[in-house]
Amino acid sequence: MLRYLTAGESHGRALTVIVEGLPAGLPILAEHIENDLARRRLGYGRGPRQRFEKDVITLVGGVRHGRTLGSPVAIEIQNSEWFRGDKWHEEMSPEPGATKTPLTQPRPGHADLVGMQKYGFNDARDVLERASARETAARVAAGALAKQLLSHIGVGVLSHVVQIGSARASRDVLPAMSDLDAIDASEVRCFDPAAEAAMISAIKEAAKEGDSLGGIVEAIAYGVPIGLGSHVHWDRKIDALLAQAVMSIQAVKGVEIGDGFEVSGLRGSESHDPIHWDAANRKYVREGHRSGGTEGGITTGEPLIVRAAMKPLATLNKPTLKTVDTVTKEETVSFKERTDVTAVPALGVVVETMVSLVLAAEAQRKFGGDSLSEFVRNAAAFEATLES
Repeated sequence: MLRYLTAGESHGRALTVIVEGLPAGLPILAEHIENDLARRRLGYGRGPRQRFEKDVITLVGGVRHGRTLGSPVAIEIQNSEWFRGDKWHEEMSPEPGATKTPLTQPRPGHADLVGMQKYGFNDARDVLERASARETAARVAAGALAKQLLSHIGVGVLSHVVQIGSARASRDVLPAMSDLDAIDASEVRCFDPAAEAAMISAIKEAAKEGDSLGGIVEAIAYGVPIGLGSHVHWDRKIDALLAQAVMSIQAVKGVEIGDGFEVSGLRGSESHDPIHWDAANRKYVREGHRSGGTEGGITTGEPLIVRAAMKPLATLNKPTLKTVDTVTKEETVSFKERTDVTAVPALGVVVETMVSLVLAAEAQRKFGGDSLSEFVRNAAAFEATLES
């Protein structure tokens, strides 16, 4: 089954990811990965680092002549800042030594203080470099491989921003895969032009005040096979797997499947998706998307809908959050690293990644196959059993 492991720090030499479980014969090109990494850098309100940073990737192992070998795939993503002078060579050197400028004013809302306490560090950089959302670049690289695998059984995943600050998009229309280019062309990756303008205005206002904004993104997976996940065990439920994966993204504080929060205030007669028989296509269909494409911990074949709520970033351009210096114990304000006003547009791409990785892993669990052709054949054979 598909699994992956990331390593590396935000300002270290590189991030790396190893992906295990991909079948042999899957076409992989560096540009597939670079395209999604470039999308992760999109969005109005991103900081200067995104304007000059380019993710340079190297396929280290597991791929030969553009196809996977069935062995683990290893990818390195070079951190461009490492090569811009000597600052980070010294600060993040793996060789024995010590920093001249330890960070001792932990930021509220970040992993700084609890990480220092847990691991016995006296410098917040020992924590923040790994806790940084820069780590998601490695996940996005792994997710690009998962998306490529899913595409061979007709699954596509997109994301869009539905809220930044108090500016919210209409939920009247569910964007299709054909709308993805238009979404990416939006400065805030929003499918609603009126809401896009309001979001940009909110970002500008927060930027003037040196503040930050959170928001909500929605990921939609189309063509998901029926039967991924399971009702049998708590840790096999697709909802649970998705919730854990998406909640693991830095700064995400809430996850919703379908209309999860909204239906909690409705009556049962209004909360579920009626089932119909589509005689022309010989399949069951559901009316509406309240369940988000899952029932009983199993995918239904309808569009899979996952929303993630991101809190405002903990690092502010105008540091005003009160904290305590861990050396002097005196009250001060948290230190400032280079930051964004909002990273919500980028969050969408990362949520796409995590949804894709979960779906690819569960598809591998259900259909198996050592080669891509076997995997596709097994999926098609299962699909054929549903045509009755």
